[in-house]
Amino acid sequence: MHLLLVEDSSRLRWSLVLGLKKAGYTVDEAADGLDGLWKAENGRYDLLILDIMLPGMDGLEILGKLRAKGILTHVLFLTARDAVEDRVKGLSAGADDYLVKPFALSELLARVQALCRRSYTRKSPRLEAVDLAVDLNTLVVTVSDRILELLPRELRVLQFLMLRQGEVVSRSEIESHIYEDTREPMSNTVESAISQLRKKLTQAGSAAQIHTKRGFGYVLTA
Repeated sequence: MHLLLVEDSSRLRWSLVLGLKKAGYTVDEAADGLDGLWKAENGRYDLLILDIMLPGMDGLEILGKLRAKGILTHVLFLTARDAVEDRVKGLSAGADDYLVKPFALSELLARVQALCRRSYTRKSPRLEAVDLAVDLNTLVVTVSDRILELLPRELRVLQFLMLRQGEVVSRSEIESHIYEDTREPMSNTVESAISQLRKKLTQAGSAAQIHTKRGFGYVLTA
């Protein structure tokens, strides 16, 4: 899952980015509202995590501009304001959830996972394709209940393909979901990850397969 975190506190931003990455997410970050708006408008994200009080442009204004442009990415607000009217204002503006500071990282991760599942109309934290399964809570991959060891890059690609199971996913979509905006992927990185996934799935005897649609992308089928 590819997230954008917009938070002006460098200490909090650093700790949240670290925690989210350890949980398996790809995270872009911004320290002010203007940079956050630009990234939200020009990137492909599964979820935006916005602080409300930001320099340059506050989170409510960012959300208003995104919705006015038809960008419907799910939004989780972070704020120190805990009054009921403040929460109602944020949710009424189009936010999907609201978390009051200070908060436990575990609660943030639970809310992020729930919103990301909602992006793909899924209620279960378990992704399945015949005998292949990925637990989004533990990041454990199994084939017929036997653990399949994957590198982090391979796991991120597999997660995305399973979320889009049956759909053709372009290479650029995969890149935008598994790499931070500060990192330029090598030209064959996605192809290499797909190749290794195919090999490992075959060796594990899985019925799930990754097909190449030349000129279009990849599709995971059962």
